[in-house]
Amino acid sequence: MSASASWIARDAAAVWHPFTQHADWTGDDPTVVARAEGPWLWDVDGRRYLDGVSSLWTTTLGHGHPDVNAAIADQLAKLDHATFLGASHTPGIELSETLIALAPKGDDPDLTKVFYAGDGSSAVEAALKIAYQYSTQTGHPRPKIVRLNHAYHGDTLGAVAVGGHDLFHQAYKPLLLETVGIESPGDRALGADRLTTAISHLWSVMHEHGDQVCAIIVEPMIQGAAGMLDYDAAFLREARKLAYTYGALLIFDEVATGIGRTGRMWAAEHAGVVPDLLTCGKGVTGGYLPLSAVLAAEHVYEAFLTRPGDSSPRTFFHGHTYTANPLCCAAALANLRVMGEQDVVARADRLGERLGKLLEPVAAKDAVTEVRRLGTMIGVEVAPDGRS
Repeated sequence: MSASASWIARDAAAVWHPFTQHADWTGDDPTVVARAEGPWLWDVDGRRYLDGVSSLWTTTLGHGHPDVNAAIADQLAKLDHATFLGASHTPGIELSETLIALAPKGDDPDLTKVFYAGDGSSAVEAALKIAYQYSTQTGHPRPKIVRLNHAYHGDTLGAVAVGGHDLFHQAYKPLLLETVGIESPGDRALGADRLTTAISHLWSVMHEHGDQVCAIIVEPMIQGAAGMLDYDAAFLREARKLAYTYGALLIFDEVATGIGRTGRMWAAEHAGVVPDLLTCGKGVTGGYLPLSAVLAAEHVYEAFLTRPGDSSPRTFFHGHTYTANPLCCAAALANLRVMGEQDVVARADRLGERLGKLLEPVAAKDAVTEVRRLGTMIGVEVAPDGRS
């Protein structure tokens, strides 16, 4: 029996994998990874693979970067973990300062505070709770959230509620928050007028429900899990205007799009829009350790400060045991520092342009409906029948 076969048998006896149908799994010749370096993975039999999905869109500098490895080791020698609930530590403070300095800037209020979570879903979950509690603490409880059709924001219940993939979410509908779905500006089924259609639908929904909407949440510029559905920046600018008009918070979920993947540090920069809340994860540590965050504008943060005469605390009672784990923060600091030193975001922009040129012959093939790209986020849509 090969090493892979042995490990697969042990896995099948003990493990329940995410997004996996185990009735079929062992028949699909799964890969058991043993080590990694740079862009490469090796399985337990020594076969080498290109990490073509960047370990689920996380690796930024590649596996085993010496600076990130050293930062984690150095931090481990000083402080492995300490609670962030009502206490603090230096890596968490330094990373907060770094993320605020890197946050998108524009004519809208700056993002000035950082709330940590553990992964993309939990960051979205925190942002949704912040938005609803903000509405209650500013005098008008608003239970509804506006979301895009075809959206994907994660798999905790709040994140599922603002998603638009029935395959993933249908089973949980009786448990979900109250949301209003609108047409996606990236939905090719809407035709050439999809931007106008989506903006019109957003205006209509906000006109009807605006006084009950605590937040509008979007994946800015491109919907990744939907098939890399990129869309016009004008939609984000309209969403920003409508959020202001109706007193809702605008949430940009940059878990997938942030940290340089679109050729900008944040996809928001393509539109010149700053949201009230911004979630990030995946690439923030360069794929080394699990960490995510919610960046918040000052007016949002201030709504959670107790004031004289308050009958109840305004505290955001939310968090988890490993919030802002020092090892994760150290990895993120090293990753972001190296990205800056090596001009990774600009290089990603140039790489995206190069990949776009290389894909032009692919786009011309009869079997390909469209090649979509924003920075290094690329989707190739193949016609269902193999013909355009």
